[in-house]
Amino acid sequence: MTVLITGATGLVGARLVPRLMEAGFACRVLLRAGKPSPQGAKAVTGDILDPSTLSDAVRGVSAIVHLAAVFRTQDTDLIWKSNLDGTRNLISAVKANGPDARFIMSSTSHVYNVDNPHPGREEDPVGPKQAYPASKVAAEEELRESGLNWSIIRFPFVYGDGDGHLESLPSYVGNWHPAQRLSMIHHRDIAAAMKLALDGVFDKRVVNVADEAAMSIFELAGLLNTRMEANSQPLSNPWHLHVDSSLARTLGFRPTVRTVYQAQQEGLM
Repeated sequence: MTVLITGATGLVGARLVPRLMEAGFACRVLLRAGKPSPQGAKAVTGDILDPSTLSDAVRGVSAIVHLAAVFRTQDTDLIWKSNLDGTRNLISAVKANGPDARFIMSSTSHVYNVDNPHPGREEDPVGPKQAYPASKVAAEEELRESGLNWSIIRFPFVYGDGDGHLESLPSYVGNWHPAQRLSMIHHRDIAAAMKLALDGVFDKRVVNVADEAAMSIFELAGLLNTRMEANSQPLSNPWHLHVDSSLARTLGFRPTVRTVYQAQQEGLM
């Protein structure tokens, strides 16, 4: 099976592509000019913001794994342009040149409302205010209404494989309540979820994927040997960024890195 991956050199893509190739997928990666290609993958020069470069990229593939996104920036115009317009361009190219291909889009647990009354579930109404999750919700809708064979995987906090993401956490959660819990997912299990999606298990579904233990900011800081002030005041939004991943379990997903503690013990950080 030939799979086109966007965002192949990003935080997730750089760790996913080798695992997909190891599993036997022929990986075609969409790269801007001058970007190095992952070893063993076939590079196609293009950009999701340039529709003229996408026809050849999607032609002949069995599936698209759309990871490319912009999020940690104050440039909201760039976020919307990349995450919504870029997805629209890719959808149009697939409809015109590979309408039978399976289109898998990565999304985020940030789409769930801050004041959700329970862990985020796929059927919950969503109305995020920030540009990144709002643009992902809009892109999800474009894909759902495209007529293609789609699936959407909403990932929580991603970590592991030396990506530095978890280590950077204290720099932007210093004013968060220490009891705030985050659902987590290791890169190894992102690959496991993607393999299920590529096999069609998630077709026409939005699916949360997470490990087995949401972690508090306080605990994560401790794992990183970072001091965080304790606080026993009530937590205003206890389910923010905590997702219910029971649907994924019913569809066969089983995380192999069940907790961050396991990742630390086994040298997978």
